[in-house]
Amino acid sequence: MDRSLRVEDKIMKAFEKNIRKVEPYVPGEQPQSKVIKLNTNENPYPPSPKVAKALEEMDTDRFRLYPDPSCGPLVEALAEFYHVDPEQVFVGVGSDDVLSMCFLTFFNSDKPILFPDITYSFYKVWAELYRIPYECQKLDEDFRIVKEDYYKENGGVIFPNPNAPTAIYEDLDDVEDIIRANQDVIVIVDEAYVDFAGRSALELIGRYDNLIVVQTFSKARSMAGMRIGYAISNPMLIKYLNDAKYSFNSYTMNQAALVCGVEAVKDKAYFEESVRKIIETREWAKGRLEELGFCCLDSSANFIFARHPEYDAKELFEVLKENGIYVRYWGSERIEQYLRITVGTREVMETLFEFLNRYMGKGECL
Repeated sequence: MDRSLRVEDKIMKAFEKNIRKVEPYVPGEQPQSKVIKLNTNENPYPPSPKVAKALEEMDTDRFRLYPDPSCGPLVEALAEFYHVDPEQVFVGVGSDDVLSMCFLTFFNSDKPILFPDITYSFYKVWAELYRIPYECQKLDEDFRIVKEDYYKENGGVIFPNPNAPTAIYEDLDDVEDIIRANQDVIVIVDEAYVDFAGRSALELIGRYDNLIVVQTFSKARSMAGMRIGYAISNPMLIKYLNDAKYSFNSYTMNQAALVCGVEAVKDKAYFEESVRKIIETREWAKGRLEELGFCCLDSSANFIFARHPEYDAKELFEVLKENGIYVRYWGSERIEQYLRITVGTREVMETLFEFLNRYMGKGECL
């Protein structure tokens, strides 16, 4: 028995050396019980009523058929919305799928790709999964990107704008400086939260052949559960993305997501109203947090990144969770005293503040 175990152990070690091992991305908790959920940056409002109507009217017989591999109707709708050609649009299963495909397709140099040290933690996961060398560029003391750090030789550049988890938005002029300095490599601007911020790098697509802008339906369009993301660039880069996609899975988007995605894009008025309400609540919530003594970064997303000088972030995170209020905590270097708080409805945020008032009272931001 002992001998057979030793043999098995040797066999395991023999093949384990050829297994690709990575440290996976850790998503925010998805509690199944009824809680105040402010930890995953979901939109607190439902999707457009046109989405619900499209689902009700869908012919379920279509589910026995493969979906359109080109995602034609959704690509057309996005192209019309953003005033680009359909050949400039790539659609995937959430922006994570789109970004992963971009890493696989475009970051194949021996030189390291560059991204911030405090940013979306999936970037490191994809780089390690695809064995892409990378270097993290340190944000400054105000958690802003130092654009000059991206002027050096590299194998590609990616950064979110607004950044996550800081929620800080970089002016488009600074974004353009980074793109202009890196025209020999691909630059990806990840704009998951740009609808709550300012001008999009989409304005620069016509000027730079190396630029890819990635956005999502998960935030401003209230469709995180449908998993729809997209990239906009020039036709050549979009073709390369599609070539990579078709090399392993032609049918990435399901029938329901395609139909509902089209209706969400068409309802511009609902989209704009939802964004307006979230921004209004965000600004009000920042003021309430500051009244309680929190120090908040200048958020341009649908969440707030905040710390309290008198309360340990981990302890506050735990006590909130114990009382059915979920926020996000990392404990990582430089941000170990920060919590990320999703902007919910006014009513939900009032519940958060009622608890915080009871728990800590008011303090001053130092």
